[in-house]
Amino acid sequence: MNRMLKPQPGILGIEAYEAGESSIAGREAVLKLSSNENPYGPSQKAIDAYLAAASKLSRYPDSHHGSLRNAIAEVYGLLPDKLVCGAGSDEVIALLCQAYAGEGDEIIHTEHGFLMYPILAKAVGATPVQVRERNRRTDPESILEACGPDTRIVLIANPNNPTGTMISSDEARELADSLPEGVLLVLDGAYVEYADGYDGGASLVESCANVVMTRTFSKIYGLAALRIGYAYGPEDLIAAMDRIREPFNVGAPSLAAAEAAVRDTEHARRCRELNARWRRWLSERLEECGIPSDPSSANFILARFADPETVSRCDSFLRSRGILVRRMEKYNLPKCLRISIGDEAGCRSLASALNEFMAGDR
Repeated sequence: MNRMLKPQPGILGIEAYEAGESSIAGREAVLKLSSNENPYGPSQKAIDAYLAAASKLSRYPDSHHGSLRNAIAEVYGLLPDKLVCGAGSDEVIALLCQAYAGEGDEIIHTEHGFLMYPILAKAVGATPVQVRERNRRTDPESILEACGPDTRIVLIANPNNPTGTMISSDEARELADSLPEGVLLVLDGAYVEYADGYDGGASLVESCANVVMTRTFSKIYGLAALRIGYAYGPEDLIAAMDRIREPFNVGAPSLAAAEAAVRDTEHARRCRELNARWRRWLSERLEECGIPSDPSSANFILARFADPETVSRCDSFLRSRGILVRRMEKYNLPKCLRISIGDEAGCRSLASALNEFMAGDR
């Protein structure tokens, strides 16, 4: 290392994020249930819009994302001037951290929260503060107890990844109202579309000056490869993010595909219904063979085992059957496996393999 060139404080203390695996050595066919992807893929209308955009690749994309922001606003009943788009919801959360936190500040996240949160905090020189959850569920009281004079942002995934649990709209509102002045509440809604009767915090944004909601097109819309998401928040916060956002941060094909996807409400409805059906079916089959899980409001379930050794054996067994799930040690859940909800064939294959494993492990 060049001793004269040093990264900013905290950068070398970041443990790089590791995505879910997608391959198994020696196997061509793999059932990937490790990354919470939509097994039904994107809307055909989104694919067609993406392909049509290929004829204009020499042109810069719309820097203001106007057409997409208008589409999101129309479908969800939001205000386009309070929206900003980014390369996945990760980027818009990173913009919020850049705009509202820095060296000497603290960013709160929960003990089983998304692994990117402490990374994004350290990237801007802030200190990530981890607070406990209660039975794998965000605990607003713990968050409020952790707030201090240096707290600037609270990051919550709701529904949470990797637990699938969530707090209610009323709990989120009470938390927002109880936070100290000058503390921003970010509701990361990557899995909002899979939760019944929850608007992701949109109504909270309308009534609270300290709340921002983020969403992604990677999950229910099946556009994970295109990296596109957005934030909805008070206009002054959105304006601050726009000042530091790169002018062409989202490519034209991504913008076109996302607009078509959000307008194809029938495809999203179908994906939501299928996910709910097979999530319920899979959790019941796992319960029958002795694997409990908390009620999930996302497109995955968190399977719990007796001990880390059983988790390791189960993961190895599933790999031997060509099935990839996600180990949870880095999420402080060493006795758990996160399992994405696949299509019918995928869920049945997984349930059969787990039943076989548990029968042989008794």
